[in-house]
Amino acid sequence: MRKALRDNGLSIGFGLLFLAALVGQAFAGQADFNDRQLAEAGRQVTLVEYVTSSDFAVDVAENWQSEYLQFFLYVFATVWLVQRGSPESKLVGKTGTESDEEQKLGEYATEDSPAWARAGGWRTAVFSRSLGAVMGALFVLSWLAQSIAGRSAYNAERLAQLQDPLSWLGYVGSADFWNRTLQNWQSEFLAIGSIVVVSIYLRQRGSPESKPVGDPHDTTQDSG
Repeated sequence: MRKALRDNGLSIGFGLLFLAALVGQAFAGQADFNDRQLAEAGRQVTLVEYVTSSDFAVDVAENWQSEYLQFFLYVFATVWLVQRGSPESKLVGKTGTESDEEQKLGEYATEDSPAWARAGGWRTAVFSRSLGAVMGALFVLSWLAQSIAGRSAYNAERLAQLQDPLSWLGYVGSADFWNRTLQNWQSEFLAIGSIVVVSIYLRQRGSPESKPVGDPHDTTQDSG
């Protein structure tokens, strides 16, 4: 058990942080929702009612989809784009998908390589792109969940104001949907661009996201 906790500490740690933040969001969101209901002479809701509501679902989904979009784009962008001096970048001059030998595919695979890396054909082709494909699929699914939950929450507000509800396509083309979406996207793009540039000049001793403290600023680490 101790070895398993040590070997999986990063995923376990962030998993626990995720659950704690999600629970905290549920309680804070319920309190905020009930405050607004009180101000509008509406009915108060229980925690269970709130976490199963479209209001809670859209708040969660809109953050998830922006995070998965960030990872999806970054996985693909770093294949072709480099940043000299950043530990977040491949070595300058190594753009592209690289050779089978560099990627240890097919005849160049080792005994410890994943089975699909050694198999060749469609299995190796699929496995070679599986990370980006999964990140892209998770983005699409969370974006779809955001649009469905967001439409439900938005239409509830419209009905309360005696306005006609919107169709799904109508909501996806609405200012409310794109305001929610773009405010998350721009923050994700800013954050990832910042770490790429700042990590050229600053260090964090012991972190794999940083170059060794003594490395020159223009040293580019090969993260591939």
